[in-house]
Amino acid sequence: MATVDKKQPPNDANERSFVLDGETGPCQQGDDAPIKDTILPARLQDPFEGDECRGVQYRVMKWWCVCFLLSLPLMIAQSISLGVLSLPSSMATLGLIPGCILIIGMGILTTYTGYVLGQFKVRHPQIHNMSDAAEILFGPWGREIVMIAQIIFFIFLMGAHILTFSIMMNTLTDHAACTILFCLAGAVLSFILTLSRRLQEVSYLGIISSLSIFTAVMITVIAIGVEAPNPGDAHAIRHPTLLSGFSASLNVVISFAGHLAFFSFQAELAEPKDFTKALITLQITDTFLYLMAAVVIYYYAGASVRSPAFLSTSPTIAKVAFGTAIGTIVIAGVIIGHVGAKTIYVRLFRGTNRMSQRSLVSYGTWLVIVLSLWIIAWVIANAIPVFNDLLSLLAAAFGSWFSFGLEGLFWLHMNRGGYARSPRSIALTGLNVFLVLICCLMCGMGLWTTGRSISLSAKTAHKAFSCADNR
Repeated sequence: MATVDKKQPPNDANERSFVLDGETGPCQQGDDAPIKDTILPARLQDPFEGDECRGVQYRVMKWWCVCFLLSLPLMIAQSISLGVLSLPSSMATLGLIPGCILIIGMGILTTYTGYVLGQFKVRHPQIHNMSDAAEILFGPWGREIVMIAQIIFFIFLMGAHILTFSIMMNTLTDHAACTILFCLAGAVLSFILTLSRRLQEVSYLGIISSLSIFTAVMITVIAIGVEAPNPGDAHAIRHPTLLSGFSASLNVVISFAGHLAFFSFQAELAEPKDFTKALITLQITDTFLYLMAAVVIYYYAGASVRSPAFLSTSPTIAKVAFGTAIGTIVIAGVIIGHVGAKTIYVRLFRGTNRMSQRSLVSYGTWLVIVLSLWIIAWVIANAIPVFNDLLSLLAAAFGSWFSFGLEGLFWLHMNRGGYARSPRSIALTGLNVFLVLICCLMCGMGLWTTGRSISLSAKTAHKAFSCADNR
């Protein structure tokens, strides 16, 4: 009887060899060799396909890690303040009842849009970020436009956290140094924390950040409840102007709008379908925290509540709260910086083995991308006197589409030909058409309100690269 040599190499010519820590396995060839069948163009390949047998393994996160990551972008408002601590001032403009309805409504609506986004990713595994999804909807031009839009938005969000860091330092030190230096310190610290290529490591920082913001919010809520600077000054319903009312509403909407980073988080899950667990856990937690903080702080601080709400407490409590929130102020920006850098990195090396190599070229490229993004963010944050208003403008222009409009189009794309199949399908079709329409309204009105705000702020704004106190 003939014997079979088990060490004989496989007959399949397409099987490749891979060297990992001195061992050979069936995965890789040369540095730039395709990691999958080259019949598919790189942009249609899952960038992390087969990474379980390569140098850097990306798809290893558990769903509970993603909960902490998801909580960070959701806490970014369109101003430099943290979202959860800017909501009391929005409620002061709208009133308790409209404010509560809006927070709960946005919590439910963004949970649904996040779920649709997750299902679209499961349907199309090659998606890593919004530009990949845009190509499925709009073709190559859509991919390029959304790619540019999301990188710009990422950079401005990174700049927002640099400015928030400088506000924190000015508060803690009573403006003991030039604001430009505080911004530089924040940028350098954020750069160092963004050096890892995997979200798995960054997710551990997310745990620190979530505990940080929760503790800071509780300190603020308890302090304002005890100090009660203006008890009884809260109103059930207010009558704001169109400009102020829409600006306050947009602030609530953007506080829930972290969808831009969701695809990237889901792409590095060990089991992508577990994204729904993380999303629901996050939305329930954040909606409760937003509602509790906004109602309690507004009720006791009254119409004079400031944004962020830290500043409505005594100077000592404000310093304690800001010092406690440093984890979120820094790490939330790090998450945004990581996702932005990963978007560019995947675009450069998708479909090649450099994605996962532990080599000088691979890691050097990552280092250059991260350094470049933080330098640009620091320059823009210091060079634009009306930075906060310009960030609001970008949030209105891009955030509305990333969190509502595109999700409606994702559902319509996945259910083509079945819009009127049943009463449920008709209702869902109406809901997703509504999402697209409400996105257009938010985008148009948001551009108008922030445009007006920019024209007003430009008259009193600091000069570019100013050392002045920015509290």
